[in-house]
Amino acid sequence: QVQLVESGGGLVQPGGSLNLSCAVSGIRFDVFPMGWHRQVPGNQRDLVAEITPGGTTHYAEFVKGRATISRDNAQKTVSLQMNRLKFDDTAVYYCAARVGGRYLHWGQGTQVTVSS
Repeated sequence: QVQLVESGGGLVQPGGSLNLSCAVSGIRFDVFPMGWHRQVPGNQRDLVAEITPGGTTHYAEFVKGRATISRDNAQKTVSLQMNRLKFDDTAVYYCAARVGGRYLHWGQGTQVTVSS
C-alpha cells in the first residue's frame, strides 16, 4: 500500500519560514520524481516544486528564490523549505509521486496558513 504522509504545516506570519516534510512508503521511492503541489479551495492544484531521483529541481515562478525542495532517498522523504512566506502562500500543500509521467500517488495534504 502506497502512503505519503505530509507534516510541518501550520500558522506562520508573513515573512516567516516553514519546512514541510513527506514520508513515503510502499513504492520504490528512489526511482520516481517527487513534487509538492498546493491548492486553495475553489482553485486548481498547482505544482510548487519537483525533484528528480537524481536531485534536479524545478520551481514554479511564484516560489522561485523562496523555496527549496530536497529529498533523502535512503529515508524516503521529500521536503519543502519555504522562506519569506506571503499571504498568497496560504493553501493546502500536498506531496506526490510522479509515476509514468503523471502524479499518481498523493498525500492527504497539510494546511499552511500565512497570517498576521
